[in-house]
Order: sequence, then C-alpha cells, then structure tokens
Amino acid sequence: MRSAFWTVLLSLVLLAGPASALRVVVISDLNGSYGSTSYSKRIPVSIQRIIALRPDLVISTGDMVAGQRKPVLSEGEVRAMWAAFHRVVSDPLSRAGIPLAVTPGNHDASAYGGFEGERRIFGEEWRARKPALRFSDDSDYPFFYAFEMGGVRFASLDATTLGPLRGDQMARLSRVVAGSGPAVTFSHLPLWPFAQKREREIIGDPALEALYHKLGVDLHLSGHHHAFYPGWKDGVAYVSQACLGGGPRVLIGETVRSQHAFTILEFEGGALSSVKAYAGPDFRTPIQTEALPAQIKTGKATLKRLDLAK
Repeated sequence: MRSAFWTVLLSLVLLAGPASALRVVVISDLNGSYGSTSYSKRIPVSIQRIIALRPDLVISTGDMVAGQRKPVLSEGEVRAMWAAFHRVVSDPLSRAGIPLAVTPGNHDASAYGGFEGERRIFGEEWRARKPALRFSDDSDYPFFYAFEMGGVRFASLDATTLGPLRGDQMARLSRVVAGSGPAVTFSHLPLWPFAQKREREIIGDPALEALYHKLGVDLHLSGHHHAFYPGWKDGVAYVSQACLGGGPRVLIGETVRSQHAFTILEFEGGALSSVKAYAGPDFRTPIQTEALPAQIKTGKATLKRLDLAK
C-alpha cells in the first residue's frame, strides 16, 4: 500500500490538477512582537485568499499569538492577543464555514515552567471554538487530539518544548492512527531541522520516527522554522511551513530567506497528491519547489526534496 501511495504522490506532487476530494490549507507563525494585538497587513490578505480557495480545512501549526515573554504577560494582555487573532483569522474562517484545527506553539502555550497561565488560556480559548470535526480522541483538545476527514486521519501533537513528546502522546498516537488510509500529524516543532539557527529546536526523537513507520504515518506538518520545505525521509513526508508573521528564516544550506507563504495540500481518492506553497504579497504565486535545495542535511537527518524522493 505504501508503495502505491508514493507512486501516486511522486507523479502528481507539485503539479496543478483537477479539483481534489480534500483540500487542506496550512498556516503557521502568524505572530509579531511580544504582546502584540495587531497583525501584519499580509495576514488578512492571506486569509481572504484562503477563503477564496474554499478549502475543506485549515490547519495552524502554531504561534498564533506572541506570548512566552518574561516578565510574563498578564491575563488581560494574553486575552487581548487572542481577541485580535480571532478577529483577523478565526472569525473570517468561521463565517466562511471553514473549520480551523490548531496546535499549540511555544508562543501560544509553552509547556515550560512559568507559562502555565498562557497554556490555560489557550485551552479555554480553543475549547470555546472547537470545530465540528469527526474526532476520534478529543479528551485533551486543543493540545493532543485526532480526527478524520475525507478518509484521512489527522493528529495534533503537543510539541512546544525541545526533545521527545511529553506525556503519553506516543501511546495515544498509536491508538488513534491505527487503521487504514493516509495519516497526517501536525505540530509546532518539527521532528527534524529545516532552518539555520534552529537546528536544535526540534523534537529530534528517533522513537517517534520509528512509530511513524510502524503506524504508516505519511506526512508530518510543522512550523517554528519559518521556512517552506517539502522534505522526505524513509517513506514519510516532512513539510515545514513558511511563516505568515514576522521573521522569515533561511533554509539550511541556503543564503536567501524563505518567503511569507501558506501551504496547500490536495488529497485525491484518500491519497496525498499535491503539496504547494503560495507566497505573498497576494498569495497567488507558487513557490518554485525546484529552486529549493535538493536536500537538507544535518547531523540529525537528511531530508530529500519531496519531488526527488525515491
């Protein structure tokens, strides 16, 4: 089954095609400076463009607001940031009937000590806006949770601290991903490095990679590294998102910063068929994947560019 999946993927990835059975847009790292209650003008432009594309689902891979500051922001300041995010992002998507699935970023709900209040507020904000999805595990929503859409199994991983996943997430992932059909995980931190000066800011756990192989996970989406790269390693695709907010970064081995962009995933017949990123300022221009490095190589892992995967 995995061989057939990758045959379809590699023949269609990054090529325009007919309307898909499932279209998913991925946004990431929208925040600005600490405590900010305003967003770059590119954010509402990107959201309106996403709405025009009529996706079935939008996933955010974290850092929607700008917390994790010391001295710690007050509850009122954190609530004001979330009100701004909802006004610019959540509410327009909701009015358009597009569900938004979020996962915590370190600036949203850091699990490091001292930010317990921000994690509590994150939970309260998103439980009040829980999307109408077909959940298979929502007991810890909006941190770790899982749902199914269009024959694809999705799981949010709570990854806001460096190193292996905290708690019982590995065991729970084994339960919710068991079965047939493609499986997609999404988290803020990536499993492997993508961007310069963030090489150590990863999950970096070979046990999680081994679990992906055991469970047949096909795709891991991540943020935090602020650079778009569709990578592949040993049968699993790892796609790093560009940022929409401040601080685009440089891919490992490159010299030019990544563009602001969002990612579009297309699934045909239950299989991933296309991965593209569309860059600002109008978010109509695809990033030319062929211009990205053929591979990203570090001491942790070597990721081939997805269209070159074999």
